[in-house]
Amino acid sequence: MRPKNIILIVLVLLIAVFPLLVKGNAEYEGADAEAEVAITEVQPEYEPWLESIWEPPSGEIESLLFALQAAIGAGFIGYYFGFVKGRKENEKAKEGVPGQMST
Repeated sequence: MRPKNIILIVLVLLIAVFPLLVKGNAEYEGADAEAEVAITEVQPEYEPWLESIWEPPSGEIESLLFALQAAIGAGFIGYYFGFVKGRKENEKAKEGVPGQMST
């Protein structure tokens, strides 16, 4: 494995673990919960316009759906970058071979 890859892996692990070491038993809430608290502080009589259509039965299911959404998005992004890189390499290979015309 290249040293560049090893450095990137170590940095990713450090970014993931560092907050847990610094704030070990802190509550990590989403932005929605914090926004709700801020809105009720500013205007206590505020009523939301809409309610959720479906709420997951537990926090674990909600986390699972969020992780699944992130994994699908990362898969599409990875596929796109791989596709573009493969296309560029294919074009370079065609240019380097004598006797072939590029379209």
